[in-house]
Amino acid sequence: MRKRNNPIDTTVTYIILILVAFIFFFPCLWLILASFSKSGSIYSFDGFFPKSYSLATFKRLFTDTTMYNYPKWFLNTLLIAIGSCALGTFLTILTAYTMSRFRFKARKPMMKATMILGMFPSFMGMTAVYLLMTQFGLINKPWGLILIYSASAPMGYLTQKGYFDTIPKAIDEAAKIDGATNFQIFMKINLPLSKPIIVYTALTSFTWPWSDFILPKLLLKEKDLYTVAVGLMSLDETEFARFAAGSVFIAVPIIILYFALVKNLVESISAGAVKG
Repeated sequence: MRKRNNPIDTTVTYIILILVAFIFFFPCLWLILASFSKSGSIYSFDGFFPKSYSLATFKRLFTDTTMYNYPKWFLNTLLIAIGSCALGTFLTILTAYTMSRFRFKARKPMMKATMILGMFPSFMGMTAVYLLMTQFGLINKPWGLILIYSASAPMGYLTQKGYFDTIPKAIDEAAKIDGATNFQIFMKINLPLSKPIIVYTALTSFTWPWSDFILPKLLLKEKDLYTVAVGLMSLDETEFARFAAGSVFIAVPIIILYFALVKNLVESISAGAVKG
């Protein structure tokens, strides 16, 4: 016999969900409204919200570049994110495929080592990273950031490995009987079957450098080389509306990518969670 839902439990559940939604949604709504502030300063707000609204802040964001060159920061961020996405996705997929399909002596120790290293916060190695970048002359070099992001990306290969584990190895064995090499099996069989996880990997590899603040702040000292995150943090406190407008605009590409690729994201995460 089907158990009937308790009205009190249902009501409490909905109240909790509404409160949680409000807690997460309100800061976003406030930031969006603040980006349209006509005065530009947070000190002129009427309580939480601006007294008057205007599109002038968004116009100044792209036209008034004498002190704060937002278009340049946006371009820097885009180039770093695209470079990191391409190289990071390539390395992560290769690492995951190797760990999934091949057996060698150091395989399990390497998997355990990456899991243990992944437990430590990334900022713990910032001093070492800075010293290495200084020794190699990569301070104020955007491609130095691309190397760091790309080299770090394969550390999170477990979801991708789980996805490759779901592809039957009998397909590989049948292809080998027909004379296919490991490279041909990877390129012509497994890679086409792995579109969802490739999309997931590319998106996660893109979003990290797109929104990161610590590494660019550490390695980029010249204002023209700033990423959006570092540039926005350098704004004067009287430019809060510009800060809010820049924050809203930087979120637009991620939102578009998410809704365009959400189907592949769900497929990749659900399939990658089947096996570890």
